[in-house]
Amino acid sequence: MEKKKLIFLYFITSIIWIYGSNYVIEQYVAASFIELVERTKEIFYIAVTGGFIYFFISNKEELNVTQEEQKRLSTLINSMVDFVNFKDGEGRWIESNEFGLQLFQLENVDYRGKKDSELAEYTDFYADALRYCEVSDEEAWNNREITRIEEVLPVPDGSLKIFDTIKVPLFNNDGSRQGLVIIGRDITEKKEMALKLAESQQQYKSLFEYSPDIVYMLDLSGTITNLNPQYDVITGFKREEMIGKNVKLLLPKKYKRYLTQFIHSVVDELRPVMYELKIPHANGGTITLQCTSVPIIINDKITGIIGYGSDVTKLREAEERLRRTEKLSIVGELSASVAHEIRNPLTSLKGFVQLLKMEDVKHQFYYQIMLDELDRINHIVGELLLLAKPQILKYTNVDLQKLLMDVISLLSTEASLYNVQIESIFPEKDVLIECEPNQLKQLFINIIKNAIEASQNGGNVSIGLKHIEKGHVLITIKDSGCGISKERLEKIGEPFYSSKEKGTGLGLTVSFKIVQSHQGTIRFDSQKNYGTSVHISLPVKQNFTKNSRHTALEKV
Repeated sequence: MEKKKLIFLYFITSIIWIYGSNYVIEQYVAASFIELVERTKEIFYIAVTGGFIYFFISNKEELNVTQEEQKRLSTLINSMVDFVNFKDGEGRWIESNEFGLQLFQLENVDYRGKKDSELAEYTDFYADALRYCEVSDEEAWNNREITRIEEVLPVPDGSLKIFDTIKVPLFNNDGSRQGLVIIGRDITEKKEMALKLAESQQQYKSLFEYSPDIVYMLDLSGTITNLNPQYDVITGFKREEMIGKNVKLLLPKKYKRYLTQFIHSVVDELRPVMYELKIPHANGGTITLQCTSVPIIINDKITGIIGYGSDVTKLREAEERLRRTEKLSIVGELSASVAHEIRNPLTSLKGFVQLLKMEDVKHQFYYQIMLDELDRINHIVGELLLLAKPQILKYTNVDLQKLLMDVISLLSTEASLYNVQIESIFPEKDVLIECEPNQLKQLFINIIKNAIEASQNGGNVSIGLKHIEKGHVLITIKDSGCGISKERLEKIGEPFYSSKEKGTGLGLTVSFKIVQSHQGTIRFDSQKNYGTSVHISLPVKQNFTKNSRHTALEKV
């Protein structure tokens, strides 16, 4: 319609120009100049119309380019999953993408040229949100720089959507407001994922930080990448000192060669691998860990190993004590059924040997050997009976120094035979304790005799006595003999276990039982070729109101 109007106007203007100009020329131009004026008029007309045509064609091309760019911009912003909005300096909407119109329920509204507060009249649900937009827009204008805020919009289904909104204010050269570009991205899912991730991290942190067991992480080369605080509590070492180092530094020598095999077993089998090992403690002892390790899989790729180690040291010690108790119980049952049956014929044999000894002078040497061996059998039977039946103990107050001196006097002859010197370090005041003196005497005889025999061919046996805290006394018997290997030390005190050629393995078993019955403890410190120290702790007063069964053996 506009094109037809322009063409009609062009024809009317041209006709008026032609006839009007011809009339003026005929009336006012001399005849000799008419042809020259007419040619000039025609040239002028051509120039003017050509100029108008060129102007319209140029404007049309610019218009087409502008329309094409606007179309492209419209296509671009409509294809975006973000809310895009262009406003002028007064806050009126210039352009918005379809996402934004759908978001505010303005699909069928002629929004151009209207402010947010005016558009609020077209949607009840988002009226307050649109009015608030004017407030946040004003903050962006006042900041005079790109402003980034999080805006929460309600959704008709009752949920909320969170938008990460960027507002870019544009200004003219004179500082006046030119326009405002608004881009809002829906980050609801991202926020929910971040929240779930944070919750998951908190759960993992709680599991990792507050686990009662050691939680460890290793890479595939065996380097420790992380340890939880329980590592400090259980081992006594600082985890900061171990993180970043290879686990070989923590493991005893006997485990190091199996490290590569262990890593391969966890990685290749893709299942939990359980094992038990002993590692050093900061106090110089050892602890037993029961470990379970599983592979760390990220993006279907094994990147390391995670596991936990439970401290089962006390459990294993309890099992060992139970095992020893069961063995002792079996020994007791065996002793009860055999000891008396042995003693009856033993008495007869001893009597006949003594009779033969008196009548046969020629074979006195052999008869004496037979009597010594019969006495030895009788002594063994006595130890068996001690283990077999419960002993009714009569506790009395005894001077422990005097009791030890009696034992030293008794064993001084045997010490001389082995060329061993016995030294005693006792306090000046008497040390009185409540005990069964005969049993304690047997205890000290067994321990000191072992020390003398271990120190043969010259050596010293030192016996010390002193008060310690909490109403206990400590007796220390130390020798400079051959010492006890670690393997033998672990089995010391077991019935029928002895390193002596003619030993029965019952002497220390009886000794441990005596210490236990007196509610004390006994501990062996020894190293091969460096002697042995035996530490016996006994209470000054016996406690009969509580269960008197205490741990009798502590190993170091």
